[in-house]
Amino acid sequence: MSYDSSNIFARILRGEIPAHRVYEDETALVMMDIFPQSRGHTLVIPKAPSRNLLDADPAALSAVMPLVQRIANALKAATGADGIRLAQFNEAPAGQTVFHLHFHLIPVYEGMALAPHAGGKADDAELAELAKAIAAAL
Repeated sequence: MSYDSSNIFARILRGEIPAHRVYEDETALVMMDIFPQSRGHTLVIPKAPSRNLLDADPAALSAVMPLVQRIANALKAATGADGIRLAQFNEAPAGQTVFHLHFHLIPVYEGMALAPHAGGKADDAELAELAKAIAAAL
């Protein structure tokens, strides 16, 4: 399958749809997941167009992975999480719902179960507050 530039993340990258932005540089956009699995669930979205890991340019991957690590550390500091889960889905049978490469950074809290992937929508005010806290921890 080929890349579809009308996917929601491509539209967010072009500024057509609002998002709770945490950070942005030439390689990627970092934003809050509006359907979080836990408090602070964050997405790192490479700007280079690719459907997922399977068709991504290796140079784009190597450019974005240090940012994934940097955001994970800031996320852990800002939320007080006990750990961070990194998830990335490739094609619908594997759980991918938006067909633009992206990395989920999901805070894990001891004794708290994660919500289902793409479960309930989070409160916008809470997402805005979390985005600011994570950005400040960078």
